[in-house]
Amino acid sequence: MAFTAMDVKALREKTGVGMMECKKALTEADGDMDKAIDFLRERGLAAAEKKSARIAAEGVVYTYYDEAAKKAVTVEVNSETDFVAKNDKFMDFVKGVARTIIATAPADVEALCATGFDGTDRTVTETLNDLILAIGENMKIRRFEVMDGVVATYIHAGGSVGVMVGFDVADESKAATDEFKVMGKDVAMQIAAMSPSYLDEASVPAEVIEHEKGILSAQLKEDPKMANKPEQVLEKIAAGKLGKFYKENCLAEQDFVKNPDLTVAQYADECAKEMGGKIAITGFVRFALGE
Repeated sequence: MAFTAMDVKALREKTGVGMMECKKALTEADGDMDKAIDFLRERGLAAAEKKSARIAAEGVVYTYYDEAAKKAVTVEVNSETDFVAKNDKFMDFVKGVARTIIATAPADVEALCATGFDGTDRTVTETLNDLILAIGENMKIRRFEVMDGVVATYIHAGGSVGVMVGFDVADESKAATDEFKVMGKDVAMQIAAMSPSYLDEASVPAEVIEHEKGILSAQLKEDPKMANKPEQVLEKIAAGKLGKFYKENCLAEQDFVKNPDLTVAQYADECAKEMGGKIAITGFVRFALGE
């Protein structure tokens, strides 16, 4: 499989590795981007692939929680320019889309577009087309996700990142307290800043763990000090190094940004004790604009 200068550029952006090493990796991988990333990681030249597969779009990520209905939604709506993304009419439309999703529970974006827009007799598509005509710029609803139950939300930097995080609260009256809201926002901000891929160690798929073990084993084989170690010894060392992977990629295992002496799970436990109840983080959604 041939590759182009644009492929080399894309690999550099994803891994932060120099151009010549990226060319070599793509040559070794016969142009396959995923294999080239693994090739670089095995040689200790690159960390895990950055989440840099982006679409060329501006717009906003918006997160909304209906506390009475115990439903939250995160939605991404794209525009051609950042200027339009800051337009009041555009933001009113985005907020209306979020309310429409909560009220009607559409299955996907296509179903949403055919749904009646919040508080009007027009569909979401018709309302969007009206807005496009009024502003003179193309816009589209790209994606959304819904979460039920007790949810905390956070929007970063005016809509560049939106987060919602779910909690299991033994005494749901605690969820209405200021203490819980502070904790919920803290955890949501952690997710926005540190971009975990999984909730906890148990949430990591087996195939991901095996893949990481393979990368770690290959890295160890590249280390001259490990050259004569038996395969089973290398496997044990690689398994031990998985702890770092969990700490970087699992929300519960991450160091809490506001107090690195605690993990996020420990911070949530401490808050629960102070509030006199049991609280567990059950899941999260993180949208980054254009990701």
